[in-house]
Amino acid sequence: MTNPSSRLAAHEITVGYDKRVISTQLSVAIPDDTFTVIVGPNACGKSTLLRALSRLLRPSAGTVLLDGKAISSYPAKQVARKLGLLPQTSTAPEGISVADLVARGRYPHQKLIRQWSRADEDAVITAMAATGVTELAPRLVDELSGGQRQRVWVAMVLAQETPLMLLDEPTTFLDIAHQIELLELFRDLNRDRGHTLVAVLHDLNQACRYGDHLIAMKDGVVVAEGHPADVITAELVEHVFGLACRIIDDPESGTPLVIPRARSRERKELL
Repeated sequence: MTNPSSRLAAHEITVGYDKRVISTQLSVAIPDDTFTVIVGPNACGKSTLLRALSRLLRPSAGTVLLDGKAISSYPAKQVARKLGLLPQTSTAPEGISVADLVARGRYPHQKLIRQWSRADEDAVITAMAATGVTELAPRLVDELSGGQRQRVWVAMVLAQETPLMLLDEPTTFLDIAHQIELLELFRDLNRDRGHTLVAVLHDLNQACRYGDHLIAMKDGVVVAEGHPADVITAELVEHVFGLACRIIDDPESGTPLVIPRARSRERKELL
């Protein structure tokens, strides 16, 4: 059942690509003011659900609701003022600078009688500072490393200043230090600035540490959702991921920490 108070929800949607159906009659509601993380094995439907929620993928049945109305009923620019998306792969126009790409995040706020403003400039400066790309501003996006480009794309989404942000594998290409920096930033956006975030993450331990609402998927179906401490159990991890493990408290955060079990031969060698 979807929650009518949620700003973003899917109601009995059927989604897929070409003739391949990924999910059938899938319903999910994104709790307002949360950092929701979607987890599950590869090809389970995580990114497909995110694409449907963002209006990039149109369900063949059912409805995605944004503020109580079908998301398909809104003009594209109005959706872009409410909802920002960081897709899994992005391609920048050839020869564009970092500053110009981040500035494109302000497009939904432009009008015929209101072009570039001080508010736009401040949003771009703040977004670049938050993602650590200020010094890259004059450089061409084509010249950057994969990790640098990823941070620039995140900056563009931040500059959009939407209350809802959807992030498809946002830590891709980043080293561990920058992964943590980015996840800390997302948590701050949620807790301090009131953004509702939805992210697809592969790392269960990062999902538990930074997310406060998890949606676990397998074979196109939501098998569990709720607070990480309620969702992540050894039984669920083995059922969803096929991984035998122990769950302990993270000594830093107190959140669930997944410890894969060693194979019996490896355990004997350690004794």
